[in-house]
Amino acid sequence: MTRSHHFDHILLFVVVALMGIGLVMVYSASSVASLATMADGLYYFKRQLVWVITGLLAMLGFSLVPYQKLEKLAVPLLGFSVFLLILVLIPGVARDIGGARRWLRFGGIGFQPSEFAKICFVIYIAHSISMHQDRIKNFWHGLLPDLAIAAVLFALIYKEPNLSTAALILGTYLILYFLGNGSLAYLSALGAIGISGIFLLIFQAGYRIRRLMAFLDPWENAQTSGYHIIQSLVAIGSGGFLGLGLGQSRQKFFILPERHTDFIFAIICEELGMIGGIVVLAIFFALIWRGVYIATRAPDNFGFLLASGITAIIGLQVVVNIGVVLSLMPTTGITLPFISYGGSSLLFLAIGMGILLNISRYGSVRHTLDESRATPFSGQFNDPLASGLTRRR
Repeated sequence: MTRSHHFDHILLFVVVALMGIGLVMVYSASSVASLATMADGLYYFKRQLVWVITGLLAMLGFSLVPYQKLEKLAVPLLGFSVFLLILVLIPGVARDIGGARRWLRFGGIGFQPSEFAKICFVIYIAHSISMHQDRIKNFWHGLLPDLAIAAVLFALIYKEPNLSTAALILGTYLILYFLGNGSLAYLSALGAIGISGIFLLIFQAGYRIRRLMAFLDPWENAQTSGYHIIQSLVAIGSGGFLGLGLGQSRQKFFILPERHTDFIFAIICEELGMIGGIVVLAIFFALIWRGVYIATRAPDNFGFLLASGITAIIGLQVVVNIGVVLSLMPTTGITLPFISYGGSSLLFLAIGMGILLNISRYGSVRHTLDESRATPFSGQFNDPLASGLTRRR
């Protein structure tokens, strides 16, 4: 397979821009709290800076690793991610924060196995679907094996508990199954069952019910379950069109919870106004656009599905996080990619971007590929096993 020496520079610029915005906004949103609690106004900023540098190095490193090598590691990576997800549920092994066991610590460094599992899952599903195109529409041999894997990851992550990330895993699988030319009948049924099941799980925990009720009417319990979303809307409304100015947030003075993590977009809108919020959304749109572009130019099915899955994770996280901040969705624990404070999410999403950059190195020279081989959206494959994947237009 021919490889170009040039990767997608637009994608690289977009990711670096998001990390830069994240660094500035993490400092602005957390400086007051970190000064009060850590006696260091730069505490969270410095930690985030370390993760940004680590993420950039990891991204550049993975951009040099041929993505085809990941296909050979798909099963071991998935198995290791499952092992870590089981490990995190063992009492006394994982850190218990706020009643949730989501973090493991090695050498003083903590990370969330669920973030690692998202990338491993996409690699495995992209490998599985691309390898089994001849039976993708068969329930027992095409759908059920991959669905079982998705269900195992869903169950393990849900037990942490982390329903939002578990649902993200399921949503990513449905997108890849669709793009893999799976049965629309099965896809519709899975979607309906999945949505119904998530609603049932919401009613299994009191705090999830309270979040749902707060979403429907936050003013009913303005000082308790509705407090988060009300203060988020106050921050956004206070910013108006042009914002209060960088560093001038009022909500960061211990008013808006999770101001430098899940609700950092509210601080962006408060300080930089609607203009700032639109710019951030436009940058995310550019990232998703480049991801789709790279996927459609990938020289093989695995590359197409891998790029699509990584892009889907980013897109889904952005939609959910912004939806929560704008009170369009119930509160969840999904962070804003590359901007919210947090090392695990940033590192593994940066690795995903590195993989995307590597795929773009091959796609940029697709015109040099032998015409007898599959090209994106051609719908024609000489290999009978691959003939099922006519990429959806």
